[in-house]
Amino acid sequence: MADPARVSVARPPEPPPLARFSAADDLRGAIGQWLQWLGAERRASPHTLAAYGRDLAVFLDFLTSHLGEAPALATFARLAPADLRAYLAHRAGRVERSSLARGLSVVRSFMRFAERRGLAAAPALAVLRAPRLPKSVPKGLPVADAAELVAAPGELVGSVWQAKRDIAVLTVLWGCGLRISEALGLRRRDAPLAEQIAIRGKGGKERLVPVLPAVRQAVAEYVASCHPLPADGPLFVAARGGALSPRLVQRRMAQLRAALGLPEHATPHALRHSFATHLLAGGGDLRAIQELLGHASLSTTQRYTSVDTTHLLAVYDAAHPRAR
Repeated sequence: MADPARVSVARPPEPPPLARFSAADDLRGAIGQWLQWLGAERRASPHTLAAYGRDLAVFLDFLTSHLGEAPALATFARLAPADLRAYLAHRAGRVERSSLARGLSVVRSFMRFAERRGLAAAPALAVLRAPRLPKSVPKGLPVADAAELVAAPGELVGSVWQAKRDIAVLTVLWGCGLRISEALGLRRRDAPLAEQIAIRGKGGKERLVPVLPAVRQAVAEYVASCHPLPADGPLFVAARGGALSPRLVQRRMAQLRAALGLPEHATPHALRHSFATHLLAGGGDLRAIQELLGHASLSTTQRYTSVDTTHLLAVYDAAHPRAR
């Protein structure tokens, strides 16, 4: 493992530079204001800002080609629903429906910002329907599969400290229900070694998450197996000393599920889903699970109630007076 004194922190992604946007000067200026507002007031993460910037840049590239000139703020008022449907048709053959819907949502977000500040208006957006998305149900793992997956690096990963690191990462995902970005964003000083840990999630919202003894033990064993890590440096590091990336965790998960014969949906995010479904199956309160996951809306958490139908029916049969 690299010397921890030389550990480098992965640089967060940045939105495209304003010169990247195919747009007139007034439109570029508005885009700069929008990105600054998203970061400063909406507290969007660097990843969100980069993704939004890319999506808006793709839309403006299309308009430039479609209209024969770089769009300005005034261009949006002249757009017809047919122009926007042409954009959706253009993108439909290139990306999945979810990405198409997200791209249109980004355009709407920018235009809402521009309209509130009196910079531009796009009436055609109001009559355009977004692509319909199939309702997705979170896919977790059975308790036995999750436990086997979390323990597997100990037998399948050759390097001792890397095996302990991978066990710790997977245990944090399953035991605390963190997003992978939240787990890999932990600093060494934030290591979950106490009974609770404060997590700053989407939108900069902070929540307290209990830390199970098994999680504390896995993290402690990983930390003890490493050279000392700088307090301000990343908790989970790669072999060369930089911050562990989500891609590396996803690649390790692919290796583990192949070795264990687990389904394709056994991904790092599936462990977060498993956290929720296993709590629900154990009688956990939906509101409490919402708080632990950091969901802004209870409706997001309620998707998990469709996962464990067997448990819910058993509760119904045991509790409802007419079931007796």
